[in-house]
Amino acid sequence: MAAMKLLAGNSNRPLAEAIAAHLGMPLCRAQVRRFADQEIWVEILENVRGQDTFVIQSTSAPANDHLMELLIMVDALRRASARRITAVIPYFGYARQDRKQGPRTPISAKLVSNLITRAGADRVLTVDLHAGQVQGFFDIPTDNLFAAPVIVADIKSHLDLKNVMVVSPDVGGVVRAVDSGGTLCNAAEALLAAGAGSVYAYITHGVLSGAAAERIANSKLKQLVVTDTIRATVAVEAAPNIRVIPIGHLIGEAIARTAREESVSSLFD
Repeated sequence: MAAMKLLAGNSNRPLAEAIAAHLGMPLCRAQVRRFADQEIWVEILENVRGQDTFVIQSTSAPANDHLMELLIMVDALRRASARRITAVIPYFGYARQDRKQGPRTPISAKLVSNLITRAGADRVLTVDLHAGQVQGFFDIPTDNLFAAPVIVADIKSHLDLKNVMVVSPDVGGVVRAVDSGGTLCNAAEALLAAGAGSVYAYITHGVLSGAAAERIANSKLKQLVVTDTIRATVAVEAAPNIRVIPIGHLIGEAIARTAREESVSSLFD
């Protein structure tokens, strides 16, 4: 780990600190701030020449600001002669735009993948992409981690497995993202109407935009459990039936294996 540096943008500092704690090393000193006109400015305050560097930054809301932070940090590391740059993107925010929705519409997930590559990233590490094919949009090595082991462990420790049934509220499943929360709330009502005693929901990325947290708080869901790939908002923290579980140890272990040139996929064997 001696020739390795961890850097964090502003999207999810607590998660970055948890990853650093798992690895037993500090975050690299860096400044990521705004000029008066809101242009992003980055300065790396430590020597990174010849280092294996990992930039931890989700592209969650405000997605464009956090994406630009990531791109500028990668560029700064490249110009500072870092040996290898891995973009660690726990939540890849543009992954839902993975195909043309109609005539004259973009495939923004591919565009963003190209931007990250052209900025200078050598590889990408992310968690539960919206769709598997997005991994192929990158022209650099990309590891897509799965939150399932963390979620399964939490279910085993909190619920009586003899009385558990696993369902999905729609064809796309619920293992990747929730935006407005409407589908989850409707699914909870339908399950209770069909005789379920209580309904718990587990998702990886708690997008929960707009009034989603309030909608969940007022729903029939006993509890919604999300990982901390996205930093919880004030509304999410205030919701009595939303619980956040940590995933930093899983990402930290994947980073350690990447640095040691070991298998990452074996984490899920």
